[in-house]
Amino acid sequence: MDLSTSLQLVVPELILTAAGLILLLAAAWGGDKPARTITIAAVAALFGAGFALVPTLHDGLMGVETNAFGTLFRADAYAAFAKALIYLAAIGALMIAPAWFDKRDALRSEYPILVLFATVGMSIMVSAGDFLTLYLGLELNSLAAYVLAAFLRDDRRSAEAGLKYFVLGALASGILLYGMSLLYGFTGSTDFAGVKAALSGDLSTGALFGVVFVLAGLAFKIAAAPFHMWTPDVYEGAPTPVTTFFATAPKVAAVALTGRVVFDVFGGQVDAWRQIVIFIALLSIVIGALGAIGQENIKRLLAYSSINNVGFILIGLAAATAAGASAMLVYLFIYVAMSLGSFVAVLMLKDEDGNDVESISGMAGMVKEQPLLSWCLFFLMLSLAGIPPLFGFWGKFVVFQAAVQADLVVLAALGIAASVIGAFYYLKVCKIIMFDDPAGVVTGNSDKSHWTLLLITSAIISPLGYLLTPSLGDLANKAAEALFLTL
Repeated sequence: MDLSTSLQLVVPELILTAAGLILLLAAAWGGDKPARTITIAAVAALFGAGFALVPTLHDGLMGVETNAFGTLFRADAYAAFAKALIYLAAIGALMIAPAWFDKRDALRSEYPILVLFATVGMSIMVSAGDFLTLYLGLELNSLAAYVLAAFLRDDRRSAEAGLKYFVLGALASGILLYGMSLLYGFTGSTDFAGVKAALSGDLSTGALFGVVFVLAGLAFKIAAAPFHMWTPDVYEGAPTPVTTFFATAPKVAAVALTGRVVFDVFGGQVDAWRQIVIFIALLSIVIGALGAIGQENIKRLLAYSSINNVGFILIGLAAATAAGASAMLVYLFIYVAMSLGSFVAVLMLKDEDGNDVESISGMAGMVKEQPLLSWCLFFLMLSLAGIPPLFGFWGKFVVFQAAVQADLVVLAALGIAASVIGAFYYLKVCKIIMFDDPAGVVTGNSDKSHWTLLLITSAIISPLGYLLTPSLGDLANKAAEALFLTL
């Protein structure tokens, strides 16, 4: 393959990289004055990268060369679907940031640049065709994320979140690297296809340990139990726009990467990895649900909610079928809309002095003062609980359907039963917002950009979202087919 063909396949990454470098120079020369302009330029770059994905998403590029730079990079429909979600989530995180940081005199030109570089890393992750590419993208994303978590340098909670994320992220990277080194040692290759071919026979004990360590490292990145311990502290301590970003874009990238690894690398050893994924899925659903029940901080509650939702996503992955992969992608789309809307709503919870309100008790009876915000948050909570006819129900339905079709009836039944536990804490928040005596705390106004994003996401998770199911299902099926072409 010639260089020009490879470069054509990495156009989205080239757009984002070039934009990041140019904006970095602009920030170095202009300081923080052009921060809003740089944010707008970063959003434009993400839109540009998204448009570059349209041919791949629309046509699926079936039968067309999708490997770039040998087999290091794969620009297939599966990667394009994940990248589209990542770019949309990053755009949302950039839209809500300026107004929030401005009120704290903390608007810095570095924020959109860090988001861009993190997004480049995520783009590389989901297109990885080799463990070297995987690790390059993973660390590019992680290094930017560590800085973002500690972005408010004078805030103790933000500094603590950044430190915890860095220490535990380094530990997870070490675990992942150790697993990759074991696989390289027992297969003699870092290329996904080469490792898969070497693992096609009987799985040696050493290679099995490699599989376990790789999946453990990836489980940390998707915040799946029992590797979830960093999530509540980081989500609570990081600035809320950063938490919004963490809960959406990196989650999509890590889940998509996990899907690519288990199918492209461990596809011939389904029995070896499936039991690990099932265990992590069920544990995440239960721990996410039980951990959220006693929370008094809404950001910590949503952190446990994200752990819970990852468990449902992994049920689709455990099916080990194209239908399961497609269901996983559909759930990811719905999850991004729900999480983005929920954190934007949290961002808008302000008292009369403009200070953030994060305590759930402070939200009591807020429907009296903020009716539209309350109703949006009410429906977002119900959608996260998977209550019909809201769109969140469809996400759970498709993953359970894929599990049943793959003869994992017990897993689906356990997932449905555990989802009932999770509904409790969502309904608790709904009850406090709508029916408790007013606390008179949430009375402040919010920026127009926040309202815009909240209303868009609320419309998506409403029954109107079902209008998207034909197109969404078609795109997810194409993406899953592209992933399974290598099997």
